[in-house]
Amino acid sequence: MTTATGSDASRPALLSAFGCYVLWGLMPLLFMGQHAIGFDAFEILAHRALWAVLVAGLLVVLAKQGGQVLAVFRSPKTLGWLMLSTVLIAVNWGLYVWATTHHATLEASLGYYINPLLNMIVGLWLFREKIDKWGWVAIGLAAIGVVLQALALGRPPWISIALAISFASYGVIRKRVPIEAQAGLFIECLLLAPLGLLWVLWLVHTGASDGFDSPTNLMWALANGPATVLPLALFAWSARRLPLSTIGFIQFLAPTIQFAVGVWAGEQLTGLRIASFAFIWTGAGVFAAAAFLRQRAARLALKNSASEVVNG
Repeated sequence: MTTATGSDASRPALLSAFGCYVLWGLMPLLFMGQHAIGFDAFEILAHRALWAVLVAGLLVVLAKQGGQVLAVFRSPKTLGWLMLSTVLIAVNWGLYVWATTHHATLEASLGYYINPLLNMIVGLWLFREKIDKWGWVAIGLAAIGVVLQALALGRPPWISIALAISFASYGVIRKRVPIEAQAGLFIECLLLAPLGLLWVLWLVHTGASDGFDSPTNLMWALANGPATVLPLALFAWSARRLPLSTIGFIQFLAPTIQFAVGVWAGEQLTGLRIASFAFIWTGAGVFAAAAFLRQRAARLALKNSASEVVNG
């Protein structure tokens, strides 16, 4: 991973990262708006799969990654992994759209708070990565938050857990597949697009379609394409130019905005639920601070090592 060294070089990357997570955080508003004019969760998901493939294809062309896409279709193993990642991202998208259109945005935001902490556990389990004491503190605080959330809801927070697990599993698979983010997303969208097209055609045939009822509805439907693809493109661009500690801080912006949207939409926020999020927020803060300190220590060690080489 390359990292910008100067402030002039890092400023666009920071803006890109902030833009990415702000867009992800505001995405519930898009789905809520569509739901308010008649779209159900399945129709939103279908339009998301259908129109995202066009935007993702354009980005592949602009990034000149067509060769990577063709190479995947010549490699059954790589294509198989991407088919599995497609199932996982479809599950994740479907749950998220359903949650944001059924007054469960707060529960969805919880899933994206615990996702980076779950990634730590997955890294320990699959990749033998080490977790320091602060990592375990963050995980412990998040676990308490999840338990309190279950008590507040009167049931386990299944949406949160399923979103976190599906996205963490998706990340593990994409980590193993040797393909750029844009090209990989295009193939995933390409695999999902026929299902989206069939569902949209079925809705049109049965007279149940909302996406083609009016030019305004069509614009809402088409908005799913760039809303799905552009944040990921911004993330892929910024992640190659920013330290992981910086990304670690900024990534909590998205669920924080999602939380605010859920409160704005009038979702129930009891005292116990606030306590749950307080533990989650504290765990996220410990995670982000520990990531920052590790990155700073690594930079200092590198600087000292270079200084010793020069002076030696």
